[in-house]
Amino acid sequence: MFISEQILQIAKENHGIVTSADLSKKGILRGNLKQLADDGKLEKTARGVYILPEIWEDEFVNLQARFKKGIFSNETALFLWDLTDRTPNRYDMTFPHNYNLTNAKKEGVNCSRVKLEWYSEGITQVFSPGGNKIAAYNMERTLCDILRKRSGVDTGVVSEAFKRYTVRKDKNIPLLSEYAKTFHVEEKVRRYLAVLL
Repeated sequence: MFISEQILQIAKENHGIVTSADLSKKGILRGNLKQLADDGKLEKTARGVYILPEIWEDEFVNLQARFKKGIFSNETALFLWDLTDRTPNRYDMTFPHNYNLTNAKKEGVNCSRVKLEWYSEGITQVFSPGGNKIAAYNMERTLCDILRKRSGVDTGVVSEAFKRYTVRKDKNIPLLSEYAKTFHVEEKVRRYLAVLL
């Protein structure tokens, strides 16, 4: 199999998306992506991100490929977990406290930074609306994050998120309580749960 066929096969197996990181893992030179784009067999959607011409661009994948340390959070994570019906007009991403946010902000990303010990807490894989795997905080971590003072999330959105969460079969109340302690929002979480459970 020729290298170009191999790359196109990787894209097909990955919902039509191939990244330069995918090629590096397989020991294929990244320059092959540019050649395929020049030939019209792939389209470049972001730095290091290419899609098959017949595929819709997935902005979630583009952002995560460009800002690898960015984890979808707050209202964007609520949307991904179906805890809100509001489609985010800006993407929320959380980064480690020492991350340079200049480029992410230029792209219109709503950025948050947290201390390192909180950053990796609750990161999980979730599917984007385009069916691609992306990193986001789990439901329980997200609910605690939106209760923190700096999140600026509308109280109506918070109430709706807790209502939707409490009726889900995959909810994990002990984990929610654990995160509530870690992120210092125990009292707020207790208030919402007392009304809904």
